[in-house]
Amino acid sequence: MSGTGVATGQRAVVEAKDVVAGYLPGVNILNGCSLVAYPGEMIGIIGPNGAGKSTLLKAMFGLVKVHSGSVTLGDRDITNLRTNQLVEMGVGFVPQTNNVFPSLTIEENLRMGLFLRPKRIRERLDAMWDLFPNLHERRDRSAGALSGGERQSLAMARALMMEPSVLLLDEPSAGLSPVRQDETFLRTRRINKTGVCVVMVEQNARRCLQICDRGYVLDQGRDAHSGTGRELANDPKVIELYLGTLAKDVDESKSGDAPA
Repeated sequence: MSGTGVATGQRAVVEAKDVVAGYLPGVNILNGCSLVAYPGEMIGIIGPNGAGKSTLLKAMFGLVKVHSGSVTLGDRDITNLRTNQLVEMGVGFVPQTNNVFPSLTIEENLRMGLFLRPKRIRERLDAMWDLFPNLHERRDRSAGALSGGERQSLAMARALMMEPSVLLLDEPSAGLSPVRQDETFLRTRRINKTGVCVVMVEQNARRCLQICDRGYVLDQGRDAHSGTGRELANDPKVIELYLGTLAKDVDESKSGDAPA
């Protein structure tokens, strides 16, 4: 569960501290946002549209300019580094859209994910086939012919080829059917259990709280609330503003590892 890193004094895997960031000079989307993730944790980021959820991930991955504050990976300051540097250092990122090369096959997409370390291609491909057997069965199929859920699996697998210490996921369930959403959430938890720290932005707030160790609620570019999934699901303010329902489903789900 969350808090493991806090309780044991472990160093954070990744931390955003008082981040002010935006897409245009003088126009900030994030207004002092902070987030910390410890080894083995799965962190969920929820909140209303326009709160800055995706912007926070992009700022952490060097896609949005950080005007003040900092982003650290372990003991290294990675604020505003280039994305290729971050990938080499162990940060994986899966955007919500345009996250595969549609003209390439599944295997070719995965090979692109390891272009920085081509000597390990067979080892990493075998690892991805084990983690995503459905992709192995279709490895010669064009990525453009895949379903939404299969594309999401491929995008995750490609990001994992470099063995990141932290995986940033931007709306992994967006546009998927309820069944495919369940599969995506379960797969994400499985990835997390391999030792990869996961930080995930999700519009499906209740499901996000079900599977994540801890969560952050963003509002107007700030982290307005934080806590375990159960704490947030039972917080009257969070229920009223973001969930719109009681948190019974979240409480019940904690008895298992992840939704089936």
